[in-house]
Amino acid sequence: MSHHLVTLLLGSNLGKQKDNIDLAISRIEEEVGELVGQSEIIYTKPVEFVSNNIFCNIALRIKTQFSPIKLLNLLKKIEVEMGRTDDSLITKGYADRVIDIDIVFYGNMNFSSLRLEIPHSKHVYEREFSKKLLLSI
Repeated sequence: MSHHLVTLLLGSNLGKQKDNIDLAISRIEEEVGELVGQSEIIYTKPVEFVSNNIFCNIALRIKTQFSPIKLLNLLKKIEVEMGRTDDSLITKGYADRVIDIDIVFYGNMNFSSLRLEIPHSKHVYEREFSKKLLLSI
């Protein structure tokens, strides 16, 4: 069974943000794949929406056997089980969240569907905090 090197970005701005990130990392390791690298944690103001809640952010590199869509489904399941109530893809806007897990890179693959774009262009090209995290792993 082949494994794919995947880069994820995680963010949380509700509750105990760092604890939420730690729990999400544990869940990813248990259910998704082997953690092979991680960035430092940084704290940032919300991007593309207004909130008084600061984000805790981290980039991860994992090895997984799952296809991009199966991986997305597993990550969305973790988000929901951790208490995420709305998905920006459905609501067409951003809001505070317990956890957000985005697939940024999946090997060298370029992939596009209604639910998923790889590479994740906003993280790769637009968001300065994302670029900083991605460069550090």
